[in-house]
Amino acid sequence: MTPESRPIKGACHCGNIRFDLTWPDGAPEIPVRKCGCTFCRKHGGAWTSHTGSSLDVELGNPALVSKYRFGTGTADFYVCSGCGVVPFVVSEIDGVLYAVVNVNTFENAQDYAFSSSASDFDGEDTGSRLDRRQRNWIPRIRITAGS
Repeated sequence: MTPESRPIKGACHCGNIRFDLTWPDGAPEIPVRKCGCTFCRKHGGAWTSHTGSSLDVELGNPALVSKYRFGTGTADFYVCSGCGVVPFVVSEIDGVLYAVVNVNTFENAQDYAFSSSASDFDGEDTGSRLDRRQRNWIPRIRITAGS
């Protein structure tokens, strides 16, 4: 974490998937993209990312974490098998992991200012989708397994 960033903690409902997101102070309002696909609507997916952020994830019990992949097969949704919550999504592009985080999993969400917009990626080809993720998603991700 740098002096120009602030920490945001989050977790799934049961706490098996926990994360620390560093958010740049120069970006006081957190943009939220509400995806219109049926998976995100049914799982409460409200996604955010910032290229100046980093994400550290701890999987308490990795055996209780599933990865769900659909559509283009270019992203993994991390689903807690204990409580069913999806805290984040990753996409590997050219050997680099990129991520978005579900703001509904932020602890103390009332402490943050959000701006919300609907997102619809239907019809987007795979190349455009991966380019968009490289431009907009979190480029520094570390995922570790708990003890």
